[in-house]
Amino acid sequence: MHRRLFLLGGAAGAALLATQAAAVSPPTRVDLIIHGGPIYTADDTNPRVEAVAVAGDRIVAAGRLADVESWGGADTRRIDLRGAAMFPGFTDAHAHLLGIGQRELTLNLEGSASLEAMLAAVRAWAAAHPEERVLTGRGWIETHWPERRFPSRQDIDAVVADRPVILRRADGHALVANSAALRAAGVTAATRPPSGGEILKDSGGEPTGMLIDAAQELVGRIVPNDDPAGMDRALDAAFRVYAAYGWTGLHNMSVSEAERRALEARDRRRAVPLRVYNAVDPEAAPRLLSEGPSLGRDGYLITRCIKVYADGALGSRGAALFEPYADRPETRGLMQTSAAEITPLYEKALRAGVQMTTHAIGDRGNASVLEWYEAAFRAVPPSVRPVKEPRFRIEHAQVLRLQDIPRFARLGVIPSMQASHAIGDLYFAPARLGDARLDGAYAWKRLIDAGAIIPGGTDAPVERGDPLIEFYAAVARRSLDGFQGPDWRPDQAVDRSTALKMFTVWPAYASFRESELGQIRPGYRADFTVFSVDLMTAPAADIPKAHALLTMVGGQAVYRRDGW
Repeated sequence: MHRRLFLLGGAAGAALLATQAAAVSPPTRVDLIIHGGPIYTADDTNPRVEAVAVAGDRIVAAGRLADVESWGGADTRRIDLRGAAMFPGFTDAHAHLLGIGQRELTLNLEGSASLEAMLAAVRAWAAAHPEERVLTGRGWIETHWPERRFPSRQDIDAVVADRPVILRRADGHALVANSAALRAAGVTAATRPPSGGEILKDSGGEPTGMLIDAAQELVGRIVPNDDPAGMDRALDAAFRVYAAYGWTGLHNMSVSEAERRALEARDRRRAVPLRVYNAVDPEAAPRLLSEGPSLGRDGYLITRCIKVYADGALGSRGAALFEPYADRPETRGLMQTSAAEITPLYEKALRAGVQMTTHAIGDRGNASVLEWYEAAFRAVPPSVRPVKEPRFRIEHAQVLRLQDIPRFARLGVIPSMQASHAIGDLYFAPARLGDARLDGAYAWKRLIDAGAIIPGGTDAPVERGDPLIEFYAAVARRSLDGFQGPDWRPDQAVDRSTALKMFTVWPAYASFRESELGQIRPGYRADFTVFSVDLMTAPAADIPKAHALLTMVGGQAVYRRDGW
């Protein structure tokens, strides 16, 4: 890991104006000059400037307004920020693009305050969509509910019994199905769960309707597959929502071959408005391994990563732990793979110049992946790799043993984490883990202090996908209503300069694009995010209440808030 590139200089967070615009050869004309508000560059050598000049899709100058204005001409467009704050384009380092769009088009259960409220939403959706053969939804999470339990098939049957209903938990690692769905899928008391999955059963041995991790596949086959038109509608919705949030790009996780081909078709017709970095699922891996990484139109669509799973999620007790769950001592979670199954894939990726990323949440899951990566690195040394520094990643890295934290930087493994998980999980993680394991839970600062970098993501549609919530979570480590709890390790919050890197500089590095994305500096892509709040100075509680005003990709506005 190139630690020198990423450690924060003493002046990194200071509001210092550059003394002059960076010197580059002037273009024949400058298309755009932006000024009129604080502009933070995420460039430690030039952290704050007054103005930025753009020619084509590249930044040509960043410095004092008087210096930058000298590059302008009669045809130069100008944007006055009117006091709003501008940053390098924010990139979500972990999201599910198709799922984000599907959330907009299907039953969205995010924010359901109780089981009763969720059931009311299901009843209303079913009445409004009589044409849907199978009802699907996502976003519920029971840890906040007064009922304090998972939903059951009988709960769903009481509101919809005439057709299958499948409702995924927010984290995507569990679902509840009604009796019609279980019958259609052939799931009975005698059904054995697949490896890495669990079928919850009642005291009589009958399925409750709750399927955990790999067991979700049992009912997955009864869900109608998206046709190309349906997939396009979902992708349209996802791009629209993400541009409005202020994201200029995302690392798109668990991409199927069908989704990859849909995105490639869109890219050919210039219909990928944000920068998408694909991590394909195992079924799509053979093509990537045989063809190698692919670069689409002018850097808008890149596919060079494979995403696999090591364990499950903490909320559904599927995350693999060394010691039993504190609130359910009969289980230690679920591993989804083994060294024998996965290390050959890691070695193939190293030989093909393909990046690997692995989902791991529990301490046993994370330790296992670090061991497997290290074994693959030994088996395929740098001398025989087309990419000497492979930048393998672990997605989530939520619960770690303290002795494993230094291994990330030592191995050059990138912990790709989502700050909002910590402010959602704080309500139940202490009960799941017990106090001692919280020392290594969501341990952003410990990882950074040990030399790692943390590309920040959202895991949307698991979380809402709002960059302002993520930034707030990273610097406040509190829920949106200000709750933290006495044992939630407040010392693991990060400072604002570090948080800015989590959504700009470090996602660029994690996707091999640190020479063109993540900073406002001459020669870099003209990707900018403008927020109504100054993230570097505003009270933390004000950050998630704000909104994006302007999102620019390659010097072109892909979103502008009405009235601004």
